[in-house]
Amino acid sequence: MSLCRLALRGSSLCVARPVFPSRQTTLRVLPLQHLSIQRQYATKGKTKSTSKLVPGSQQPITDEAALAEYKKAETIMKNAVEWFRKECQGFETRASGRVTPALLSPVRIKLEGKEYRLEEIATVGVRDGSILLVTLFDEKNMKLAEKSLYDSKIPGVVPHRQDDRTIKIPIPKPTVDARKELFNVAKRKAEEIRVQIRKQHQTSLKRGKFEKHSIEQEEFQKLTDQNIADVDATLASLQKATGAPK
Repeated sequence: MSLCRLALRGSSLCVARPVFPSRQTTLRVLPLQHLSIQRQYATKGKTKSTSKLVPGSQQPITDEAALAEYKKAETIMKNAVEWFRKECQGFETRASGRVTPALLSPVRIKLEGKEYRLEEIATVGVRDGSILLVTLFDEKNMKLAEKSLYDSKIPGVVPHRQDDRTIKIPIPKPTVDARKELFNVAKRKAEEIRVQIRKQHQTSLKRGKFEKHSIEQEEFQKLTDQNIADVDATLASLQKATGAPK
């Protein structure tokens, strides 16, 4: 091979071929947007009471039936508390040694199927500051009056017939033991009143068939708590007046 032909062949081998960039398809991945899906349920005929949005202390009972039951329970409870308060007033009077006709206020007499207070069939007075005198309007009621005075079991009250129409009741000065006994009697009566109040509470709830945690239940509970607190306060006052231990 001639030198000229070799030179031409070598030059052809050294010529660089043009390089064309290959086309590559670049896919742009777009970020997916976060989708928030909420499931909604239809309520068929169910409505939530807005009463729970208002504190019970700011929302009175509005249902007529519930309100009527509340007033009934309130009257019964308050009457029971008032009765106990009057009983304690009598106990306090006796514990202090004061003699007044009010000492015989618990006495009841049955005549012809009806119950009467002692002052409805007789006058009650005080003599010498320590003796009660009961003067009957009708002497026919003497035996019934004596029996009623005994049955009342008022501490220190022992009737003595003075004549056909008059009963004398000497009231001794109360001893320390006598004052303690008065307070013990009051404690028993206080517990009886508490039981009555709680029973009325349960009776009212059963009649009303109120929902749990409803405003009605809250109001009835507050009424019960308040009346029991009144009983406790009255008893505490008597305990202080008599000087009896708790």
